Amino acid sequence: QVQLVESGGGLVQPGGSLRLSCAASGFTFSRYAMSWYRQAPGKERELVAVISKFGGSTNYTDSVKGRFTISRDNVKNTVYLQMNSLKPEDTAVYYCNFNLGGNAYWGQGTQVTVSS
Repeated sequence: QVQLVESGGGLVQPGGSLRLSCAASGFTFSRYAMSWYRQAPGKERELVAVISKFGGSTNYTDSVKGRFTISRDNVKNTVYLQMNSLKPEDTAVYYCNFNLGGNAYWGQGTQVTVSS
């Protein structure tokens, strides 16, 4: 059974850093691109970053370019999101995601709060 489990969220001051992890199981991880999304209160879920199945290609939404880095470890079946220079507007629940057979799979999310 497919499972995505995020961790690493928390409360951080503006300018700080966090590293999110998403542990995957129940599917052949290295065959799929993986994504991080986020959803702030009262807003739609938005795509933050995508990484190709072997990690050779990444894409980011404009608001996080130069601050966030997505990476993956296909041995550990884990995708990461390194977040630096965090801003209050980065506050959201962060989810990892992949698509299989037309279905979107999501983790339970991890809360990131950027506040002084």
